[in-house]
Amino acid sequence: MEIQKRFNRERFSFSGQGEVYSFTIIYDAPRGFTQFAPYPIALVKLKEGNLITAQLTDVDLDDIYIGMPVEMVTRKQSEDGERGLITYGYKFRPRM
Repeated sequence: MEIQKRFNRERFSFSGQGEVYSFTIIYDAPRGFTQFAPYPIALVKLKEGNLITAQLTDVDLDDIYIGMPVEMVTRKQSEDGERGLITYGYKFRPRM
């Protein structure tokens, strides 16, 4: 109870809709992500006004532009080859 008062946390829900605010292409990926290279990372401005960093998916690198409408999706983020553990998380794709 004391922790809740101290941090005063609130729960928020977001629509998952937004637009590309800025982006870059990762060519030299860190360990665990080399199989995805090259891949785009974007700063996405959500409809609610918040900015979030995320990988873009389901898009050709040449088709990405500032202001492109996007939506959040769940996709594979990494895989531990030795144990076979697959991690899923959020990414953004062009809005359908």
